[in-house]
Amino acid sequence: MSRAARATAAAPAPTNERADGERADTFAPRLLRWFDVSGRHDLPWQHPRTPYRVWLSEIMLQQTQVKTAAPYFERFVAALPSLPTLAAAPQDQVLALWSGLGYYARARNLHATAQRCVELHGGELPRDLDALTALPGIGRSTAAAILSQAWGDRHAILDGNVKRVLSRYHGVTGYPGLPAVEKQLWALAERSVSSPLLPAARMADYTQAQMDLGATLCTRADPACVLCPLQDDCVARREGRVAELPTPKPGKVAPQRYAQVLWLIDAQDRVLLQRRPPAGIWASLWTLPQADDAQLAQHWFDGHVRGDFAGAEALAPIAHAFSHYKLELQPLRWRGIAPHGAVRDNDDLRWVARAELSALGIPAPIRKLLERND
Repeated sequence: MSRAARATAAAPAPTNERADGERADTFAPRLLRWFDVSGRHDLPWQHPRTPYRVWLSEIMLQQTQVKTAAPYFERFVAALPSLPTLAAAPQDQVLALWSGLGYYARARNLHATAQRCVELHGGELPRDLDALTALPGIGRSTAAAILSQAWGDRHAILDGNVKRVLSRYHGVTGYPGLPAVEKQLWALAERSVSSPLLPAARMADYTQAQMDLGATLCTRADPACVLCPLQDDCVARREGRVAELPTPKPGKVAPQRYAQVLWLIDAQDRVLLQRRPPAGIWASLWTLPQADDAQLAQHWFDGHVRGDFAGAEALAPIAHAFSHYKLELQPLRWRGIAPHGAVRDNDDLRWVARAELSALGIPAPIRKLLERND
């Protein structure tokens, strides 16, 4: 029996439910009491908790778990410790520091926002919700998280963890990504923040507490309801609907795509890399030349290098999933390749020594391939 099922089975029958307003008012105090004992207080962006560090952590934590983001955060701030240093850094450095975290548009938006802040806000993040949401990559919830954690301002957040907590606590049905459902959840989040029992001085802790509860107890699968500070008033637990809420996204089979990647190694053990276009998958990253089929791969090969296309070493395919499709890459490797006379290093094509690969933004599956020793 799952943790949620055991909790539901053990839940007492409801008596007189508190008025909805009282439940909303006590939501934050109970959550803070739990956070003081069981919350996460040693995350790297909390010490010190500056606007720059909070913003960077919030962007990294989009679609990424804390345990994955933490070492990337520490490496990033060691190299680029302030917003002005990020703004002045070349894009290749930013993407290299981000390489492996995925969703690379976040890194490009981070860089663009830093440059915009230098241009418009004196090299600082603005302490204003509208001004923050006008910056690349910062939505309403991210802006609110920055304001509440960096300055203690009273703003509600609604990230994936909070959507799950509120959907279960209030028994909200419907996929949270739908505008009507999200609007309802925003209203509930705003109401909890406006509670007179929530001290303004604890807004940073309350914001973190909501995220911590969703990440550690009110998890997507097998939530630990018996440990939850909100269990007595949770509609999903009381009605045995924990596994149903939040309502999942309507299912859709992701399409499968195929491509060939050309791993070309010259006599000096350098690899030929090509920069991806500035928009689309892996935008602006350096990767191996790619073609949709063998005919196009040979056409690219014949136009750029000298050698026998048919002599390629076919390696094991690489499977990689994006948010909206699955991609299978077939690596083809050649050693001792001589460049075609017309090929020269430029902004979008270059020969790179193995020691230089770490300085470039390279997609994780391609970097893993290039690190092979066979």
